[in-house]
Amino acid sequence: MSRIEGHSTWRRAAALGLALLVAGGLPTEAYLKLGVEAGGKTVALRWPAMPIRYFINERNLPGFGAAEYRAAIERAASAWQGVSTAAVGFQLSGATDALPTDADGMTTVGFMARPDLDRVLGSTSFIVDTVTGEVLEAGVVFNSAFAWSASAGGEDGKYDLESIALHEFGHLAGLGHSALGETELRAGGRRVIAAEAVMFPIAYAAGSTAGRHPRADDIAGMSDIYPSPDFRSSTGSISGRVMKNGRGVYGAHVTAFNTVSRALVAGFTLDAQGTFAIAGVEPGSWIVRVEPLDDADITAFFPAGSAVDVDFGVTYLDRLAVVPRGGNAGPYDITVAAR
Repeated sequence: MSRIEGHSTWRRAAALGLALLVAGGLPTEAYLKLGVEAGGKTVALRWPAMPIRYFINERNLPGFGAAEYRAAIERAASAWQGVSTAAVGFQLSGATDALPTDADGMTTVGFMARPDLDRVLGSTSFIVDTVTGEVLEAGVVFNSAFAWSASAGGEDGKYDLESIALHEFGHLAGLGHSALGETELRAGGRRVIAAEAVMFPIAYAAGSTAGRHPRADDIAGMSDIYPSPDFRSSTGSISGRVMKNGRGVYGAHVTAFNTVSRALVAGFTLDAQGTFAIAGVEPGSWIVRVEPLDDADITAFFPAGSAVDVDFGVTYLDRLAVVPRGGNAGPYDITVAAR
């Protein structure tokens, strides 16, 4: 049994114990999922049964009451449960005085003061059986060193608990980070300009409530881990390889844009062959784009030291990828050139 410190929502781009990030040992289908070493191989972190039962610690609340706190957490859980193509659920089992970091057999959500982690709003960690890969318990921590709001309407100058809880509950269910976002560098850190996924690793500015609803990329990723009975038959996939100088590109970011619905879904090449597969996309025509992770903190997506290739230019698939219902578009070879 081991505790694995997990994923975080950041105020600014910074790394915090990202040992869980998938680095190629898992199948290359779809998105970055959380993974764990078990039985001598890397397996996807996935809860064995639904719903995911959790407790809340109502101590150390930063400026709001227990009822507001509970309501904000439950709204975030409900947003994931409302994804019709994903069989995922969360159940609040009651309050506890235990801390999210306690190894006590419970999955606990709560606030803890961590002024030393001055870039970290929230984090999720797991205790897993390293033989079977089964999740035994987890903990979600919100850093009370920041100013927070649990208001249904949000509050100026305070981070929105519902938005950050939605992100952390995505991790709790097994999702990794999405690179579908744009930031700009300002004094004191990076500011999010736009994000097409609540699993983007940098939070919106204090006062914003823009991160309260799963987007197309989040929905596809969650549905891929916990598919509803008709998910595979009602959606399709796009697959292929990203090549440079005759060899596969590891860590390329592959995005797909639907020409009608304007949905944006993405994945990565996760092996030395440069293969990718973006599952859970709606039938129709998609524009496929490949780009390097050269404007992001790579450790937000891959473990430190990973041989992610960022030396190539943005490249488009030379045709529309037409996704059939219940089928696959591709495989396509996309050749990129060194810069």
